Amino acid sequence: MIDPKRILVLAPHTDDAELGCGGSMARWLEEGVELSVAVFSTAEKSLPDGARPGQLKQECEQALDSLGVPAERRFIYDFPVRELGYHRQEVLEILVRLGRELSPEWILVPSGADLHQDHATVYAEGLRAFKHLTLLGYELPWNHITFSASAFVTLEQRHLDAKWEALTHYQSQLAMGRPYFTRELVESVARVRGLMVKSDWAEAYEMIRIRL
Repeated sequence: MIDPKRILVLAPHTDDAELGCGGSMARWLEEGVELSVAVFSTAEKSLPDGARPGQLKQECEQALDSLGVPAERRFIYDFPVRELGYHRQEVLEILVRLGRELSPEWILVPSGADLHQDHATVYAEGLRAFKHLTLLGYELPWNHITFSASAFVTLEQRHLDAKWEALTHYQSQLAMGRPYFTRELVESVARVRGLMVKSDWAEAYEMIRIRL
């Protein structure tokens, strides 16, 4: 399946999808793909004292609005951050249900090289639920020791702009000064990946399984 009609992006936390594949999401939505996003934790415990309840969920909704993901194709769950491994069966059951309801053709998951424990859980359960489909692992360089960049989605400037615009809705993350949450880094990674395939910009993926 080279030109999928339906794609499901699995994000352990709010902002992971946008950081890892926000430019690709913008391109696919522009091309008319039915793109759905499942987020498993709003990561409220990661916010500093004084943050308003539900802030990251609201920011995620705004970011997905910005990209153009329809409300009926967003699924945001509230498992505790850094504890997804204790909820593996529940995560798997959600994925199986989403597979039945959405009939996705491509599944995007965190890379198998991602060291974050929640990301590893979503990767593993994603493979269990969707082992019969095309599976691609997206890149979050700050979580990797190695990464096999074996598939690429080329982007135009407007797709990269849409990715950064979505990320700007995460004001809580910008205020915390996270080093990976800058336009400079977003553009640098996309420039390097684009250079690898003779494009101005690109996002890279780990090929886990390809169904043609």
